[in-house]
Amino acid sequence: MRNYFARILSILLISFTFVSCHKEALDSIDPNAKNSVSIEFDNRVGDQKMVLGTTPYKNGSGETFSLTTFNYFVSNIALKKEDGTVVKFPNQYFLVRQADARTQTIQLTDVPAGNYGELSFMIGVDSLKSVGGAGDRTGVLDPTSYGEDGMYWSWNSGYLFMKMEGTSGSVPATANIDHKFWLHVGGYGGGWNGSAKTVNNLRTVTLPITNQATVRGNVAPVIHLFVDGLKLLDGPNKISLAATNSVHMPAAAIPLADNGKTMFQIDHVHNDKQ
Repeated sequence: MRNYFARILSILLISFTFVSCHKEALDSIDPNAKNSVSIEFDNRVGDQKMVLGTTPYKNGSGETFSLTTFNYFVSNIALKKEDGTVVKFPNQYFLVRQADARTQTIQLTDVPAGNYGELSFMIGVDSLKSVGGAGDRTGVLDPTSYGEDGMYWSWNSGYLFMKMEGTSGSVPATANIDHKFWLHVGGYGGGWNGSAKTVNNLRTVTLPITNQATVRGNVAPVIHLFVDGLKLLDGPNKISLAATNSVHMPAAAIPLADNGKTMFQIDHVHNDKQ
């Protein structure tokens, strides 16, 4: 019996030593260390995985619909440390497309070591890039880089920030014979070709990271977000597809822009050693 308790005590001591060493390794911050932070955007519709095509969903108005397109721009990302220091990642733009799984994980590089408790980003493309010359529109900002998705309004000299398209039997045939809907959000507050300024539909999302993203020289965290596309319809502004099924102008997109800000929440963080 004495040997049995001795073995148990030995195991507990080893476990305590391992946990203590692991915690000490995470608590020790090398001010010169850097690593990457990955952000995963897991698109959903309510509690269902988002699938483009024939998968039926239902909104708060009781309308059944399916999706054919779901895209949004993410930019101006910032991470806030527990001491209040904000690390910004300017001039980086990402287009998340449900049709392309490769776009649903983005990576921030050269992130200083630290414990990060807040993530913020802008939905959309800021005015400087929207009015910039063709030389500024590279990568995902090149309107030709994502095929026929059409995330740039040539007529309004600006980008679409979010796009949801699909079909619903609730869309009256008088609107279009195929019962399609187009919900496009854009408008950075600027004018085009001397015209009056548009409304500003850029929105900033700020999310707490409750269990912190821990960056170390050997720890590159992964932040997993749930993105609920249903909230584009069922956010603070209730959108009925029977009444609102063709949005192409910035002023009409204000309720959608406000709803889009509520789509994002952090589900969990992986702080795994490399």
